[in-house]
Amino acid sequence: MVKMKDKTVDLTPPPEVASTAEKGLELRRKYKRGGTNVGVARARDLKGRKSLSPQTIKRMVNFFDRQEVHKQDENFGNEDDPSPEYVGWLLWGGDPGREWAERKKAELVDSATKPKN
Repeated sequence: MVKMKDKTVDLTPPPEVASTAEKGLELRRKYKRGGTNVGVARARDLKGRKSLSPQTIKRMVNFFDRQEVHKQDENFGNEDDPSPEYVGWLLWGGDPGREWAERKKAELVDSATKPKN
C-alpha cells in the first residue's frame, strides 16, 4: 500500500498476475530461455505478491510498451516451444500484469495530481 495525498493505492499484484509470472518462471526453467535477471526478480516478486513501489509500476508499464512489438514474433504465446520474448513477457506478469500496472500507474498519477480541498 502506498499512501498518496488523499488516497491509499494498493500495489499488491493480484492472483492472476502472480500465476502468470509463475508460469513464466516454469517455462524459463523448462526451456532455459527468456527473460533477464531483472525479469526473474520481477517474476519472483509478482509470484510472491509482494507490494511493489510506484517506480516499479512505472518500470512495468515501460517494459510492456517496449516489448509489445514481440507479440508478433514466431512462437510468442506457444507454450510447447515458447519464444524467449514470450517467456520474458510472462515473467513481468503477461497481459494481466500489463493491464494491472497501467491501471495502478493511472491511480498513482491521479492521486498525485488531485488538488487538496
